[in-house]
Amino acid sequence: MAGENVAFIGTGVMGNSMAEHLMSKGYSLTVYTRTKNKAEDLLEKGAKWADTVKEAVAEAGFVITMVGYPSDVEAIYLDEDGIIDSSQKGAYLIDMTTSKPSLAVKIAEAARSKGLYAIDAPVSGGDVGAKEARLAIMAGGEESAFENCLPLFQAMGNNIVHQGGAGSGQHTKMSNQIAIASGMIAVCEALAYAENSGLNPEQVLKSISTGAAGSWSLSNLAPRMLSNQFEPGFYVKHFIKDMRIAKEESEQFGLPTPGLDLALELFETLENMGEENSGTHALYKLWKQKRLS
Repeated sequence: MAGENVAFIGTGVMGNSMAEHLMSKGYSLTVYTRTKNKAEDLLEKGAKWADTVKEAVAEAGFVITMVGYPSDVEAIYLDEDGIIDSSQKGAYLIDMTTSKPSLAVKIAEAARSKGLYAIDAPVSGGDVGAKEARLAIMAGGEESAFENCLPLFQAMGNNIVHQGGAGSGQHTKMSNQIAIASGMIAVCEALAYAENSGLNPEQVLKSISTGAAGSWSLSNLAPRMLSNQFEPGFYVKHFIKDMRIAKEESEQFGLPTPGLDLALELFETLENMGEENSGTHALYKLWKQKRLS
């Protein structure tokens, strides 16, 4: 399928690397993002620029979106001259934004009515996973559509699982974010304990990151916390958005989520400190600055 036209909408921290991997596999890429300079690297490497969503998708066999919020997803897919109105019949629409499961179902139904195929395929792995094409990709939608999109997913990730019908990918991502939320608190507390007890926290990481306490956050984010490098691999503001979606969905099930609730409260404190554009590992600043009460 190399040479197939792909429209990529949203080239931020992760989207840029994901789009670049598609180009390296021979896909012809057209990009659109609200801030053109975020796509400059891709344009220099041969991607085409589109001035509108309509222009971007007009000749694409595959459309990939990686934007910020559910409101952005809804607008680019369902507004007049949006993706569903403007895509050619038979195109595959892949939303890789973390968004609402109910919105994924709505988009899939609208797509089906126009002879299009929609897949919700949020990802996990942050900037590192995107750069190294090691993303976990959680897909929902028709199985045949998933199979046709699989070569694109394989260009961007290495853990690709079809979870079920429309919305299943987003529900899976909510499970992922709930696990990360409580885990991030644990990582921060562990590092704070090591520092306060007089240990060398880098040495502590050597012992605990490969044992039973090991996690992606402990291996990849804890070193950044200790070196005060809080540039975003994944924004605080976007993680708060994800946790709020997970909380809303859990409330519909009548499911208590005390770990998620605490994490959301702490990240909202971090946001109120002006850290909304920092990486999620900036949560450690609450322990460093004793801002937990």
